[in-house]
Amino acid sequence: MRFPALLFSAVLLAAPMLAQQLTLERSGATVVVTPYAPNIVHVTLSLRREDALRGPGYGISAKQDSAGWTTALDNDTDVMRSNALSVRVIGHNPRPVDASKLPETAKYFSGSAPWVGLSLLKADGSPLLQLQGWQMAPPNYKDATAWLANDRRPSDPPFFTVGATFSAAPDEHDYGMGQNQEGYLDRRGHTLRCAHDYNAPGGESVCVPFAVTNKGYALLWDNPSRTTATFGLNGQNTFTSEVGQRVSFFVIAGDYAAQYRGYRLLTGDVPMLPKSAYGYIQCKQRYSNQAELLAVAHGYRDRHLPADDLVIDWFHYTVMGQMDMDPAKWPNPTAMNRELHDLHFHTMISVWPRFVPEDRYYKTLLDHGWFEHLADGTPTNGLPFDKAGSDIDTTNPDAAKWYWQTIRDNYVKIGFDSFWADETEPDLPPNGSYFHVGPGTEFFNIYPLFHTAAIYNGMRADMKERALILARASYLGAQHNGTIFWSSDISPTWDVLKRQVPTGINFTASGMPYWSTDIGGWQALPAHHTPAHAPLLDPSDARAVVGGYDDYPELYTRWFEYGTFQPNMRTHGTRPQNEVWSYGKQAEPILEKYLRLRYTLLPYLYSLGWHANQTGEPLMRGLFLDFASDPNVADIGDEYMFGPALLVAPVTEQGATTRSVYLPAGTDWYNFWTNERVHGGQRITVAAPIDTIPVFVRAGSIVPMGSAVESTEDKQTINEVRVYPGADANFTLYNDDGKTYAYEQGKFETTELRWSDAAGKLTHTGAKAWSGSDGGVVKVIR
Repeated sequence: MRFPALLFSAVLLAAPMLAQQLTLERSGATVVVTPYAPNIVHVTLSLRREDALRGPGYGISAKQDSAGWTTALDNDTDVMRSNALSVRVIGHNPRPVDASKLPETAKYFSGSAPWVGLSLLKADGSPLLQLQGWQMAPPNYKDATAWLANDRRPSDPPFFTVGATFSAAPDEHDYGMGQNQEGYLDRRGHTLRCAHDYNAPGGESVCVPFAVTNKGYALLWDNPSRTTATFGLNGQNTFTSEVGQRVSFFVIAGDYAAQYRGYRLLTGDVPMLPKSAYGYIQCKQRYSNQAELLAVAHGYRDRHLPADDLVIDWFHYTVMGQMDMDPAKWPNPTAMNRELHDLHFHTMISVWPRFVPEDRYYKTLLDHGWFEHLADGTPTNGLPFDKAGSDIDTTNPDAAKWYWQTIRDNYVKIGFDSFWADETEPDLPPNGSYFHVGPGTEFFNIYPLFHTAAIYNGMRADMKERALILARASYLGAQHNGTIFWSSDISPTWDVLKRQVPTGINFTASGMPYWSTDIGGWQALPAHHTPAHAPLLDPSDARAVVGGYDDYPELYTRWFEYGTFQPNMRTHGTRPQNEVWSYGKQAEPILEKYLRLRYTLLPYLYSLGWHANQTGEPLMRGLFLDFASDPNVADIGDEYMFGPALLVAPVTEQGATTRSVYLPAGTDWYNFWTNERVHGGQRITVAAPIDTIPVFVRAGSIVPMGSAVESTEDKQTINEVRVYPGADANFTLYNDDGKTYAYEQGKFETTELRWSDAAGKLTHTGAKAWSGSDGGVVKVIR
């Protein structure tokens, strides 16, 4: 019998209903799908219903939003749909379940969780992502996870190793996932360990479990324990976390811009930093006393060189955790800070989370139970080799409040503006120890989120100027804490410099726009180093700094050039001197050139900060973000876009005076230094003498440039607006007071700059950005 078409449709698809959440039972598992936006869903699966129904984990601040979502039953498949995305959960396992028909292997081997048929589709019905399998296994010897049971207390929830496997298209490319310093860009074909690890072989690894892809979706893995992620092997992407009570993940559908808007919605925006943070941060390991730091400050001002922040590293205190300044070396820090402020410097000081039994606060923390601790309450420490004491547990809100108040009462009151939160992994790995929020093995990666929040929330409450926090590790949502990150205590070698470029691209692709390196590397220089080629800079007048490392002035200069085009520009390192005049007379004018260029670019750079605040998109952008239609850029990790206009190709080979640069297709490019125009879609060899880092400007770009200033405290005017024709262009020029949070109440100015290529004319609306005629400011590059 044939049904009329209308009736047949009604039988297959029940009338859709408005949806808050989809909660389903599948063969003993609970599946929950929760919408957060038309293109964002949160999916949980668990053998324990109460865990499947729990909200998302730490770092997720958004609330569910089901506006526009409906549910319906399509045959035996539950469907949840919006105008951007649909989620389908099949009602039964289509594979045979009759034991007599199972393959013989099933007699002895079975999975830890029942099959769940879950798939996500685009608005047009085409496939987006499919769950191919999941696991939820108690600790066991088969999986070599039995040891995990030792890290669970009887009062803790049960431990399971949880994981999920997803489809991966043959041409899928995956980026982000935090910081991995092994030197590759595209995660496809690689397995990475998403865990904070100071001792990772290539340099510290940092877990931010957020991956963006070229296939119209991003995936946020909602589990803070140590996680192994594998991309593209066997046509699958797999995430496996050591401990959890469920599988939990978010999917954000859309192009890259939509993926970052989704991450911003879920985890929080990126605050505007104080304008000083976009300038130059001068640091070394370490300025040992007040006189030395003041001499450096006057050295910059006497030479009329721009610089904004001076940093005091560790061992300024008398005892670790004492939070004081040794009066023998820092006799009057209040007066010192007053003098530095008068010189238009901001000051940052290192605040460690570690306390030793001899310091004045250790007993207070011990009595309150505010340390990361063992099961019996004993504070975790690093003995016998690490004698720096124990870490405060800032996952405890009382400890976090106390920690900030102690920083405030000891450092803010004597004039410090910002704080270096070192060892935010924490440096004492928490597996086997316990936080206030639970077992360290289960919550292994969350410490930097809580620790930076403790400082940020305190600064918001007690200080008028915007928060600036320098941290060594991150996690989902930590970008909201006024935090800039750096790639840890790296070595001063050419190999490390080379690997920093893809490292930074992936870290910033993880929803963390502010990242930098220790320019020059942190570790001490070897006594002697033989260069592969004749050094491009003479080291003979810098021996007191470089010793027998003949090519170090060249390395430092190349690193400094690269640092000019990082979201934050900060020098650091274990060298006797580390100022721009420290590396010889041949290096000095080159370093000065790039230092001044950084400040010339401040109007452009500060506007990029506003764009990141509004969109969540990174400042340092892998070529894949802007040229997704060019297949050649998918795994180019040695060059990147700095904002929408500038393509930067760092020189990372010793002795090199040329560099091969790929110019993406679909646009023309201008050599930043010569204005030569070149067609895209080709690889060219570019001159790169020691004073030149290859930089190209995309045709159809507007680059505002500022007048010369010595700090962001000085009033900077728009000195030039460069237009690179070849396509229509627009740029939002942003400005505010550079210090306070007044911008959050709308107290800022924007100027919309638009270039019509057909008319050959620049127009601007909004705030008046410069005085005088356009003809004196606008420069069209020909």
